[in-house]
Amino acid sequence: MHIPDAFIPIYQGAIYWVIALVFVFLAVRWAKNEMNEEKLPLVAVLAAAIFAIQSFNLPVSMGTSGHLVGGALAAIILGSPFAAVFILTMVLIVQGVLFGDGGITTMGANIINMGVIGGFVGFYSYKGIKAATKSMPVSAFIAAWLACLIPALACAVEMFIAGTFPLMEGLVAMGIYHAIIGVIEGVITVAAIYLIMNVRPDLVDNGVKPVKKVSAV
Repeated sequence: MHIPDAFIPIYQGAIYWVIALVFVFLAVRWAKNEMNEEKLPLVAVLAAAIFAIQSFNLPVSMGTSGHLVGGALAAIILGSPFAAVFILTMVLIVQGVLFGDGGITTMGANIINMGVIGGFVGFYSYKGIKAATKSMPVSAFIAAWLACLIPALACAVEMFIAGTFPLMEGLVAMGIYHAIIGVIEGVITVAAIYLIMNVRPDLVDNGVKPVKKVSAV
């Protein structure tokens, strides 16, 4: 899902950069207001984990790739979609500048897809489904799946607007791959929430309740 340089015209990349910078500014403001000494290690761990899970790329037709995203996980655990924007922006900068994974001119689009769309879709779909089902595992799984699939479809639309590949072929290729990958992301997201809630429930700020331990009779 990392869009390389030259896949999007420079002027379109500049538009995506401007939009992305608005959300990055809001994400930095969130970090300034919400992050403290207790949450800082969690942010670092989430950033490292997301960097790691995104490193496993599966080739998708027409020159792009599929991978886990991690936006829903960051947004759900830290209680804000701007947390996902903040963390994903840091991850994408390191990947693009140091490792050449994703372009510099197209980084604005990558931030929008994985950080903004992934974070907002993951967070608000989680809250909505959780309110309806009262189930953390179901809500987190579906939210993470959507936060993997929808950014991939957005990427396909951007590639179509850029004239890089046809719309339907792009939607099918990106959609099928990330619908499958999203299942893995959903499982990882649920497992991570369970783990963090059992170890440090005080760090989670989104209404997720810790798992109750069943005492032996």
